[in-house]
Amino acid sequence: MTNPPAEPAFADPAQAPRFTGSLSRRVIGISVLWIAVLLIGGGLALDRVLTNAVTRNFDDGLASVLNAMISSAEIGPDGEILFNRALADQRFLEPASGLYYQAGIAGREDFDNLGNRSRSLWDRAIHVTPEMLAHPGQGADTTQFPEEPLRVMARTVIVPGSEARWVLVAAQARETLDLQIKALRTTVFRSFLFLGAGLIALSALQVFIGLRPLRRIREEIARMRAGEKSRVTEPLPREVQPMVEELNALLAHTESQAEEARRHAGNLAHALKTPLTVVMNAATANAPDLSPTVIREAATMRRQIDHHLARARAIGRRGSSQSRTSVWPSLEAVERAVERLYPDVRVDRDGAQDTVVRIERQDLDEMIGNLVENAAKYGGGSVFVTVEPKGTAWVDIVVEDDGKGIPAAERERIFDRGVRLDSGKPGTGLGLAIVRDVAEIYGGTVELGESEDLGGLLARLRLPSA
Repeated sequence: MTNPPAEPAFADPAQAPRFTGSLSRRVIGISVLWIAVLLIGGGLALDRVLTNAVTRNFDDGLASVLNAMISSAEIGPDGEILFNRALADQRFLEPASGLYYQAGIAGREDFDNLGNRSRSLWDRAIHVTPEMLAHPGQGADTTQFPEEPLRVMARTVIVPGSEARWVLVAAQARETLDLQIKALRTTVFRSFLFLGAGLIALSALQVFIGLRPLRRIREEIARMRAGEKSRVTEPLPREVQPMVEELNALLAHTESQAEEARRHAGNLAHALKTPLTVVMNAATANAPDLSPTVIREAATMRRQIDHHLARARAIGRRGSSQSRTSVWPSLEAVERAVERLYPDVRVDRDGAQDTVVRIERQDLDEMIGNLVENAAKYGGGSVFVTVEPKGTAWVDIVVEDDGKGIPAAERERIFDRGVRLDSGKPGTGLGLAIVRDVAEIYGGTVELGESEDLGGLLARLRLPSA
């Protein structure tokens, strides 16, 4: 029995994949938190509103009793307070029924002589506090009867025929009010609990459905890795489509680079095949000129290898979108190198010194160096370089010399590898070919023309601006 394959190990911990948690859990967690805040806040607000409404309704009953007492109150023959109409509720006649009233002179607790109170109070009396009289028409809670908390409403009135100020009191046990509030809160809690559970389930369902396109993308990538597809072609929502387009563009770019690498490898193999065949034939035939043949063909192979290596380096560096190189320092470095090789040549430059192009410095040095060196080698001793920004997208680097120039019919052919119009000067015939290839790799161009000022060749290198 074989052991299952081990998980891939990473020599560098920084290369190991890092996870920042589940996106689904993050969205659902935020939803749960927000739903909880809203429901708790809303529940507390609704509890206060409904509790106040039930309490006001309870106080309205006490106010009705007080109004009935006030409308029927009169002074008896001995100065006592009487009610000419009995209060209708039967509970006033039942001891400790939970509904009570009393009337007495303000500041006195003697109800035996002038006061009046319901039979339900029996031998008890309600002590009126200033808080009860502070807000007429509004009930107040009291625990004067330890076994029976009360809701009390009191009002001070003047009864015709009496000089005293009378205090009328209506009270009811809070048990009924507390039971109503408890039932109300239980209903609100259960309702909000079911509502919260439903909202969380809805949020989870939304996340599951909303993130389904990402799972489809993962499935599409798995099919591409298995070789079933080459692109993500599944129709997706517009929010995800830009990411898919970038992914397809990246795949196309990768395939283009791979195809370009295969093509260069094939070109290099084809370029080396002929010199190797010549060397092999000369060695097999024991040709008398074997040594010169090997030297000549080896030089040819070296030129081809240098050319393809330059292209390979440029292709490898092209993937960096952050490449930024200032043109002027590169131009100064090339000028110093050329002046050491050709002391009799004068190189002048002009143009925008703050120009930056989207190219690696090494590739820019190689292109400018080839153009300026060719101008110094084949010119008449004067080279002029101009840096010209073309809007915000391009930068032109123009190299002019005062030499014989190149006929218009030969300007395209001169870019072919190994083509040299002047075999009297040392060289490999690859300089302009390398310039064109590297410029095209970065999306640029190179063109040849005639210099109006110096009369020789004009080379215009156009590169993307950064």
